[in-house]
Amino acid sequence: MASPLKGIKILEFGQFIAGPYTGLLLADPGAQVIKVERPGIGDPFREFGIPGQKAHGYSHQFCAFNRNKLSLTLDLSKLQGQELVRRAASKVDVVLQNYRPGVMKRLGIDYDTLNALNPRLVYCAIAGFAEDGPYRDQPAYDAIGQAYSGLMGMMVDQTDPRVRGHTITDQVTGMQACNGILAALYGRERTGRGSRVDITMIEASVAFMPDAFAAYTQSGVVLGPQTRAAFSLGLVFNCADQKMISIQVSSIEKFWKALLSAIQRPDIGEDARFKDRPGRINNFQQLIDVLRPVFAARPRGYWSERLTAHDVPNAPVHSIPEAMQDPEVRHLKLFHQMEHPRYGSVTALHRPLRLNGERESDPLPPPALGEHTESVLEELGFSPSEITALRSEKIL
Repeated sequence: MASPLKGIKILEFGQFIAGPYTGLLLADPGAQVIKVERPGIGDPFREFGIPGQKAHGYSHQFCAFNRNKLSLTLDLSKLQGQELVRRAASKVDVVLQNYRPGVMKRLGIDYDTLNALNPRLVYCAIAGFAEDGPYRDQPAYDAIGQAYSGLMGMMVDQTDPRVRGHTITDQVTGMQACNGILAALYGRERTGRGSRVDITMIEASVAFMPDAFAAYTQSGVVLGPQTRAAFSLGLVFNCADQKMISIQVSSIEKFWKALLSAIQRPDIGEDARFKDRPGRINNFQQLIDVLRPVFAARPRGYWSERLTAHDVPNAPVHSIPEAMQDPEVRHLKLFHQMEHPRYGSVTALHRPLRLNGERESDPLPPPALGEHTESVLEELGFSPSEITALRSEKIL
């Protein structure tokens, strides 16, 4: 059961993040994900490396989203390439794509065409905007999905606006797409028929924060960048050694009292502004201003020890290298080494899911461009002579 999706074949027409992340989530539990890439170029993320450094088709960005996959090169601009996809679609379970709306139809490999050839096929289309919506012709990336959905508005300080942190919309869209594909595969087991799965970055991002929309529709409250933190009393402070510590007291009164005890400041709790939870929410910025100098007076290690001893939910704010060395992360054995025959040693993440205590079986390193073209085509029923002919015609 370590690989419950073993036997499921997926053609991934994915690039950048949302589509490839969906494929990754399905490859990790054992699906055979065949990444279809343009000959000589591949996924643009292959060269999306550090400025000034040659990625050689194996950038860290590409590797992050493409482990456990096979790479098949195929020129979709040519009729023979499109026909190859139509032929292959009858042998696979899922077609996954995150091209702009209309591209797959123009190539003759859209849902209607492939479903007619294989009624059991699950077809998933990921896009920035709906194919029949007002923004269908606009390009979209993560920041665009964040902005339209309201997600960015909850995180950006308007006095100093800038995009910060990791991509969010791309990954949550991939998660929703994966969920839809799994649901469609389960439904196929009962009905014998596949489904079309559609998800846009807007839908996924809105669905990612149901509490924000419920706060507005039910309570008339528009959440801002600090509202959620105020409601849950989420705090972060610089300590004397310029290291940060994070605290979340939540709505539990015992944790608030424990915090005051840990910092030895019962007087803060006696302040009329902070005596109860509504007061702490309404005067959240003032509370931060009061607590900042308290934590700035001692190093993080001191506060971590004090807060933990008083059972206050807290954690050091890690950098990425610190996170990898954290005892809990090391205990979980999330990272491991793999060897690629061309690119050498690769440090990769295991899948986060443990099924019956197991991670994935037989993990694969991210593929070189076209690394599995021949073996994939042979498995899909193409003869050696057909593969040779496709090579000579520069279809592969």
